[in-house]
Amino acid sequence: MFKNLIKKNRSYRRFDNSFKIPIDTLRELVGFAKLSPSGANLQPLKFIISNSSETNSEIFPQLAWAGYLKNWNGPVEPERPSAYIIILGDKNIKNEFSCDCGIAAQSILLGAVEKGLGGCMIGSIKKGNLSSALNIDSKFEILLVIALGKPIEKVQIEETKSPDDIKYWRDEKNIHHVPKRPLNEIILYEL
Repeated sequence: MFKNLIKKNRSYRRFDNSFKIPIDTLRELVGFAKLSPSGANLQPLKFIISNSSETNSEIFPQLAWAGYLKNWNGPVEPERPSAYIIILGDKNIKNEFSCDCGIAAQSILLGAVEKGLGGCMIGSIKKGNLSSALNIDSKFEILLVIALGKPIEKVQIEETKSPDDIKYWRDEKNIHHVPKRPLNEIILYEL
C-alpha cells in the first residue's frame, strides 16, 4: 500500500554499516530518478554513486547531520551509511534546477524503502570540500546528498502538540520522534 511506503520513508540517520548495498542496486535507484518527471523534460540532473568504504569516508565529513540534535555529530563509524547518491545539476543544461532534485530524491528514497533500505536527504553540505574530494567538475552544482543503508533506528511519527512543535528529537531509548502538523492545519481551503 502506497501510504505504508510513504510512512516507512523516514530520514534515517543510523545504519548497519556492515550491510553493503550492491552497485547495481544504486544504479537501479538512480534509474527510478531517471524515470521521474523533469521540468520541460530537460533532465539536467547527474548522479555520483558510491558504495566504496574509501569514497564514503571522503563524503561523510562533508555532511552535517540532524541540525536539531545539538549534541550529536552524526552516526559513529559502525552506524554510518554504506552508500551515497550525490545529485548534481548540470549547469550546461540549465542554471536553476527547481523541483527536479526533490522529485528525483523522493523517487530514489521510495525505491530504497521498497527494497528494505532507508536513507536521508542531506542538504547541509560543504560543497567546495566535497567537489575537491571527489574531483567534481565545476560545470556541476552539488544539489543534494542521499545517504543510504540498512536502517537500525526506529523513527516514530507523531502529531505536533503546538504549531511551534516541529523539532525532531530522540528519547532515552534512542527512538527518533518526528512531529508532523495535523492535516487540518496544512489544508488552507476546501473549495
